[in-house]
Amino acid sequence: MFCACRQKGFTLIEIMMAMTLLSLMMVLLFGALRISAQSWEVGEGKVAQVSETAMVYQFFRRHLAIAQPLWHDFSEDEERAFSFRGTAESVQFVSPLPASAARPGLQVFTVYLQQENGNNALKVSIKPFFPSSDEQAWQDEDVVILTHVSLFQMSYFESDPLSESGGWQQEWVDRETLPSLIKIRIARDNELYWPDMVIPVKLSAAESYAGFSADSEGDIR
Repeated sequence: MFCACRQKGFTLIEIMMAMTLLSLMMVLLFGALRISAQSWEVGEGKVAQVSETAMVYQFFRRHLAIAQPLWHDFSEDEERAFSFRGTAESVQFVSPLPASAARPGLQVFTVYLQQENGNNALKVSIKPFFPSSDEQAWQDEDVVILTHVSLFQMSYFESDPLSESGGWQQEWVDRETLPSLIKIRIARDNELYWPDMVIPVKLSAAESYAGFSADSEGDIR
């Protein structure tokens, strides 16, 4: 007796269904990879933004907060001037660099906004406060601390209750004391929000406390 055995296999419809399911799986896989890549890029952008914000804040907190109330009176030819000078667009102050720095000691910091290659950059110029001798002459340095800046605005708080111009000021020029607080407002070209930075000046607060204590002792006496 002859037995005819039929060979088993996949039909055309089954193959087409398998190919369709495989295509859908590939589309879903690449879609998930694309979403993951976009999330990674957004996360990296957020980390970079936080890092830039922290770096700029640390710069002002480390140097501007310990500004020194000193005078420029090294030469008879130059007019005696107070070391701190602030406008709405720039600020100049004297602050020390740590001993571990390449150029330690008191330095004159000037922070300002300058256009470079079509973009506004926040820069700081650093030069020695004391006149350098011929044996050791430090060169001025200009360092970019932030790029793509659309707004850089400074304001200064005067805490003297006897002054008629107390409160926040747009300029701190021709003064003989330091402001109590300094507010810094920065905006970027990418429209990312930067919170205002308020830096307390330590020596100004100490001087105000000392003056208050002296007045109080005078009243008691």
